[in-house]
Amino acid sequence: MLKGVGVSPGISIGKAFLLDRRKIKVEKFTIAGDMVEEEVARFMDALQKSREQLLQVKEKLTHDLGDQGHAHIVDVHILILEDEMLVNEAINIVREERVNAEWALRKVLTRFANIFDQIEDPYMKERKSDIEHVGQRILHNLVGEKMRSLDGFEEDVIVVAHDLSPADTAQMHRGRVIGFATDLGARTSHTAIMARSLEIPAVVGLENICTFVKTGDPIIIDGTDGVVIVKPTPEEFRDYLEKQRRFKYVIQELLKYTDQPAETLDGYKIEIMANIEFLDDIPHVLSRGAEGIGLYRTEFFYMNSPKLPTEEDHFRVYKRLAEQVSPRQATIRTLDLGGDKIESKLHVMDEPNPVLGLRAIRFSLKHSDLFRLQLRAILRASAYGKLRIMYPMISGIEELQQANLILAEVKDELSSEGIYFDEDIPVGVMIEIPSASITADLLAKEADFFSIGTNDLIQYSIAIDRGNEHVAYLYEPLHPAVLRLIKRTVEAGHSEGIPVGMCGEMAGDPLSTLILLGLELDEFSMNTASIPIIKQIVRSVRLEQATELAYKAMSFSTAKEIEEFVLREMSSKFPEFF
Repeated sequence: MLKGVGVSPGISIGKAFLLDRRKIKVEKFTIAGDMVEEEVARFMDALQKSREQLLQVKEKLTHDLGDQGHAHIVDVHILILEDEMLVNEAINIVREERVNAEWALRKVLTRFANIFDQIEDPYMKERKSDIEHVGQRILHNLVGEKMRSLDGFEEDVIVVAHDLSPADTAQMHRGRVIGFATDLGARTSHTAIMARSLEIPAVVGLENICTFVKTGDPIIIDGTDGVVIVKPTPEEFRDYLEKQRRFKYVIQELLKYTDQPAETLDGYKIEIMANIEFLDDIPHVLSRGAEGIGLYRTEFFYMNSPKLPTEEDHFRVYKRLAEQVSPRQATIRTLDLGGDKIESKLHVMDEPNPVLGLRAIRFSLKHSDLFRLQLRAILRASAYGKLRIMYPMISGIEELQQANLILAEVKDELSSEGIYFDEDIPVGVMIEIPSASITADLLAKEADFFSIGTNDLIQYSIAIDRGNEHVAYLYEPLHPAVLRLIKRTVEAGHSEGIPVGMCGEMAGDPLSTLILLGLELDEFSMNTASIPIIKQIVRSVRLEQATELAYKAMSFSTAKEIEEFVLREMSSKFPEFF
């Protein structure tokens, strides 16, 4: 039995297909001066072949399968192929050092990887894998090796690989791939996000599963517990068949109640919302019981474009969002990137520690022209549905006031131009820095809602990088400090009469549901797969039961004590989920 990270729940039982995605071994060759331009041409030809291959994958998704949403992820890889820094730097190395294109490309990829290794934000850190996937595709084309496609299987298979690119995962759509397991990966990788969206059970981070498995081996994937069993015993096979049957039954039962409110037995109602990145996910999340969009990330919008998006680019997307979610509510988070991610478009300076530097609302206030453009588009789109604006990484009242001042000026501009918009559009603050939680009483006086971003709040509170293997064990959502900050934020918000939600991963973790309910959060926003389970847990208890559990949990001194207590309680109350 191998233990990894379960990134997409469910159980798959079948035969393994070992996908050989070993890295191309690159050696350095010196080339003659008169061969340099020929080598550059060979590199450009490999780029063109890679582009054509990705366009074929996109064509299959959009036309054959009608999947526009995941085609956007393939667009990201196409844009990486066209990135001027990557292309020009590789060509410059070929010309200046007179080396082969494979070596030049590997040198550039290594430099990019080192830059991403310095990033603490786990979501952004995982973008390194996108660049590596694109690099491997180019290298395969440079050496003339064809990459195995993941469609065209004649029977169901469970794919085992060192790593998978989003393009690989996209080809699994509606195919014969019923699960996958990889050596590498994390919850925030594109591949993991796609697996959850496609509802394919998946386990990643297994380190060396490729060395244990051969094509045709019987294998079990438990994406809920992060377990993989290769060549199961007859007893393990029977146990997991039964576990798979129970899982499918529970999901089927949960889906019967997707249109029911998330309301406790004694009538305390909370809003269950979804976090999305692609508009094409909206029908699916609503069918799973989401009552709106609690977090629409706009970072992809910037990273998917070779140039900065225009106001019309923003407006078209936000208008579609408003119309498709209407009459429900959708929350748009303003840009949550730093200049280091779009420096090639802005020519900004590198920062030694960008995660604590000019990013999110700080970046927007510094580059107010970009911020105004995004706010104008959101306000214009607010005429077509119920939108909310949410500022990320607010650290104190001055930033909130500056952002609101710019918003007021933009509103005046639109009014003077005779453009209609929702003048009372709610404006919220993401609480993801301890200083924001500690001053939540001040922020609440000038905000319409709070949304707690636990991913960053936990990291900043405990001062750990969960992507750092040496301290990852310290990433404890149930740490007493974290629970106290959440409680403080809720109390501050409610004292000023504003709702307090949560859009971090903790909101979609069933283990935390009763604690968060007991602390009286008003809204949980999460990934699609968690919605039915979280809603069912809320509907199964009285508020006073959750309150009692939450305050008992907060009486313990350590995260371990709290987790053990909560796990015992939840296992007792909901044995079908734990």
